[in-house]
Amino acid sequence: MKRKHRLPVTIILVVVFVYITLLLLLIRAEADEPLSSIDTFIDALWYSVATLTTVGYGDITPVTPLGRAVGVVFVLLSTGILVTLISTLLSFLASEGFPLFRLSFLKRRNWYYFADASPESVTLAGQILKSEQEAVIIYGLSKSQVTEAPDYPCLFVNVSPERIAELKGDTGNRCSVFFMKENDIGVNAKAAGISQLPVEVYARTVSGEEMLSGNIHFFHSYDCCAREYWRQKPLLRRERRIVMIGFGHYGEALLKYAILTNVIAPEHHVAYHIFGGSDRFLDIHAKLKHVFSIQEEADDRDSILFHSSSWTLDHELLASADRVIICCDDEQEGWDIFWQLRRYYRISGRIDLRSSRFIPDVSHFGVMESIYTPEHVLRTTLNQVAIAMNDLYRSNHPQTALGWDALGDYLRQSKIAASEHLFVKVRILLDKQNETLTDLTPETLARAYAAYQNNIQDKTCLDEYRQIEHLRWMRFYLYHNWSRGPVHSQTLRQDPRLCPYAKLTPQAKAYGDYSWELLGELRLI
Repeated sequence: MKRKHRLPVTIILVVVFVYITLLLLLIRAEADEPLSSIDTFIDALWYSVATLTTVGYGDITPVTPLGRAVGVVFVLLSTGILVTLISTLLSFLASEGFPLFRLSFLKRRNWYYFADASPESVTLAGQILKSEQEAVIIYGLSKSQVTEAPDYPCLFVNVSPERIAELKGDTGNRCSVFFMKENDIGVNAKAAGISQLPVEVYARTVSGEEMLSGNIHFFHSYDCCAREYWRQKPLLRRERRIVMIGFGHYGEALLKYAILTNVIAPEHHVAYHIFGGSDRFLDIHAKLKHVFSIQEEADDRDSILFHSSSWTLDHELLASADRVIICCDDEQEGWDIFWQLRRYYRISGRIDLRSSRFIPDVSHFGVMESIYTPEHVLRTTLNQVAIAMNDLYRSNHPQTALGWDALGDYLRQSKIAASEHLFVKVRILLDKQNETLTDLTPETLARAYAAYQNNIQDKTCLDEYRQIEHLRWMRFYLYHNWSRGPVHSQTLRQDPRLCPYAKLTPQAKAYGDYSWELLGELRLI
């Protein structure tokens, strides 16, 4: 505790010590006097309270010289000591020392420390409390620095994560630290030495790897938005042409997750038309040309087409689109485009608008409460599924498969990408290519697994499932610019299975079966 926080505590302790000393002295002076009415500690306490508050009932009074001397001290102090004690106590309650004092009694709970009280922080903290009512929310700043305090229980303590970690100690409970401003961990002084602390750190960023060190995890709000979008508004079998307007951070994330997860059938092909052309994207992801048709619609594979011209010129494309996604980084610009489309264009498909706020009667996405959730930021469930998937694969390949902690970054990310596709697999198995399935319950997983076990009795159906998983797997590695090679090599970014499904060996074709079999494992967790 800082010195300025220790002072009120010290004053209170000194005052209490002096007060108790005077009471004990009064008892010692009066206890052996026959005429005295002060025989016990309770008698002395009653007399002192009556005197200090200036009530003076007179029912108990000291009779010895020493007892009367103590009484004089109480009279002289009178309300002064009481006022001092009360003001000091109030000062302590209003200071940051009191929240720290409260925290010392909450060590057995999970702590979530936020370096700021931005709208993103307040939203995520509120979502954490909804799923974990016993969570302790801590904001690392003074309450006076907050213009509008959250409407849920929380503590404001202007101390560093180091101090929080020290106070938390080794209790075995979660202690998480959040930097919710973009790239905040690179400039926030409170992030110094954060990697050395026994805490889990989650830092919002625009770019960067998902893990910087053992305890620092980056997350991208744009990825969270895109992941939630395709889960809540999945690609449908009847959709063949998707138009995206705006290709900033949100647009790029939406296209990324479309590439990684929108695989629903070998014969289903969709064309993504993007306005807000980006040569950079195609330059970086050069290997995508091996699995996508680039800049030209194709009938035998998915297509990606970037348009350098304005979307306003292509009336026919907009009219033929099954879905138009307005995903501009500038929300006001998105609204302007939305109204222009509604007023002046023939749109046969749906229009989805990115909006950070709920809008009735408009198909929108990107509301803060749906993006900043423990599921997306902490990714606990997603990682658990990926780990379970790896364990299942390892149980079938004990001689060659590695445990989760021993996996390289790409293998981990590959498992996580496979777990992202789980929703799609369940929709395929239950023939739920609509937006009614938004959560995976044990009952849903059980029905999906039963359907899988029944369907794979048909070799044609089994082969189709294997093609779907192989194509999804190929997309992940080609997105990261891997190529075909004689052996799997993370250094060379090569894998022998990066080829059309028809060219795989029977063993390689069955490689992804565990990602479907996982449905039977998850329903038991």
